[in-house]
Amino acid sequence: MFAAAHYAALAVFVFSCWGFGRALLGRLAPPPRRDAALEAAMAVSLGVGFFICAFQALAIFGAFKTAATVTVVVAGFVAAAVQLPSWLRERRELRAMRANEVAVPWRYVERVAMIALALVALPALVAPLAPPIAFDELMYHLPYARQVAQQGSLGIHEWLRYPWFPYNYNLLYAAALQVGDDVLPHFLNALAGALSVVMVYRLGVLHASRLTGCIGAAIWLGLGDYSNALIDMGVALFVLSACVALWWWRESEPGEPGKAGKVGKGIHGGMHWLGVAGFCLGLAAGSKYQALIFLPLVTLFVIRHERRVKAWALVFACFLLPCIYWYARNAIMTGDPFNPIGARVFGFTEWTPADYVQQVADVRVHAELPNALIWAVFFAPFSVLWKRSAAVRAAGWFCLYSVVVWVVTSRYPRYLTASFPLLAAIAAIGWQVLFGWAAAGVRRMSGNKPASDAATSAASATATVATGAMSRDTARSGARAGDWVLVLLLAVLAAVAVRQTAVKVAMVSTTPEAREAVLRQHVPGYAVMDYLRHNATGRVYQIALNEAIYYGPNPIWGDTLGPWRYTDFGALSGGDLARKLGGLGFTAIVLPNAVVPVFSARVDFDRYFAVQYEKDGSRVYRILPAAAP
Repeated sequence: MFAAAHYAALAVFVFSCWGFGRALLGRLAPPPRRDAALEAAMAVSLGVGFFICAFQALAIFGAFKTAATVTVVVAGFVAAAVQLPSWLRERRELRAMRANEVAVPWRYVERVAMIALALVALPALVAPLAPPIAFDELMYHLPYARQVAQQGSLGIHEWLRYPWFPYNYNLLYAAALQVGDDVLPHFLNALAGALSVVMVYRLGVLHASRLTGCIGAAIWLGLGDYSNALIDMGVALFVLSACVALWWWRESEPGEPGKAGKVGKGIHGGMHWLGVAGFCLGLAAGSKYQALIFLPLVTLFVIRHERRVKAWALVFACFLLPCIYWYARNAIMTGDPFNPIGARVFGFTEWTPADYVQQVADVRVHAELPNALIWAVFFAPFSVLWKRSAAVRAAGWFCLYSVVVWVVTSRYPRYLTASFPLLAAIAAIGWQVLFGWAAAGVRRMSGNKPASDAATSAASATATVATGAMSRDTARSGARAGDWVLVLLLAVLAAVAVRQTAVKVAMVSTTPEAREAVLRQHVPGYAVMDYLRHNATGRVYQIALNEAIYYGPNPIWGDTLGPWRYTDFGALSGGDLARKLGGLGFTAIVLPNAVVPVFSARVDFDRYFAVQYEKDGSRVYRILPAAAP
């Protein structure tokens, strides 16, 4: 029942998103190459964007309340119910038009691959049911969402590590907290992953094969994290949606898709897809600064084919609509539209140069190679699809650009997540090339057996005639063998996924007792934070327990960066620390036992602080009356 209730809530939201998205797509000319599943996924993605814009507008004016959230969801649900009959009728008409087309039968290898893909998806179906335990979701994603949900408005919450970040996707989490529990935001994160999986699969089928689609979808499923309330999956969805819209625009141009038409003549009913692409990129940029890195590539791609002011005005307006609030607010209030990332250019505000250096150093510490499943992307140019499909080449250049920018900037794998869907799709083609080569090489080696001179002499008479046919047969048999090797790879992924599913199931907590046990095991400091949430009588300052603040009182101060940085308090004597905290309205501090000796070793610490509560390796210290300023 626990799972059913959450999936039912997700289904209602998805249907509402589809209602809004379909209302928009229904007013636009259809894409040149119709695909029901891809269009439905795009409709839901645009509906998610509509919800974000609606919640943002409500929060700007302080009207983001539970009743307003429910009203918007109901409106989307009604819109979907009204459009459903016409959509079903359209689907029937399309099927009737294609009735005379020869359907490509499913090969046995493709059926096996689809079964493996379903098994790979099992952990993603279970993972969102776990309670929040991921570091970043507890440190600022969910605390921010909870603050917005409670206040019903947007604000600058300086007690968070990143109070000035763009928080588009987090507004969905705030709405989820208004109408449900803190597990529901996980489903909104998982929704972004699921939609992009569908898109990757359908793009693979349309531009390559069913097997390619299965492999690409399986790789992206394996790379995605469905158990948290971060926003990287949401950014990936909007970037992928923008790429789909851009390609629909290119296919809407006259002439061969993928080749530049006459500048200024290539819009013919397709210019609206540029607006959709701009809107999706704006949603991504309003969720995370890293999405801005795609703007130069998209600008170059579009300007090669379209230079009219009207088209660019449309793109610019649609891009700014979902993200201008965050950047304009930051620019007006701090002078840095990218606060705090732009501090070296626009000046430091809450952060100091030392904070900036520390943040960059932390990113570099986490630098490492991304998952090996996408490395095959470099073999894709050797595929025949690279020569035949302009869409594959465009996606390949997108992948190359993303990887180069990532290498030059962060080399932190999570910062590459926005590109993972298309990297997975192109890596699927690369794996087919790689395993095709390997299988063909094995077959050639196994066929090179010693032969007698007579046999060699007889064979030479027909060698020239047979060479072409033999090479084609070898290539075809190698490709078939390579397909089965790829299915074996999918089977390995499926086996790993089944094992991971058992781990994910163990994390699901359907009772308060089970939830507390999971949180005490996986969230350091949870017990003391939970105690303070129920018993704190004033401000609380935490030290080295950032990953647990969501479970503490709201708000709670203390961080490694920003105006409440530990270094501004930790060097003080016991008396000075107590007086400074007391003067700021603090009544208690909380810290892990590992840090306690750093403070308790001070000669006057016990005079000003007393243990109030201790559990699971962390302590709460009450500031004594002797510290009154």
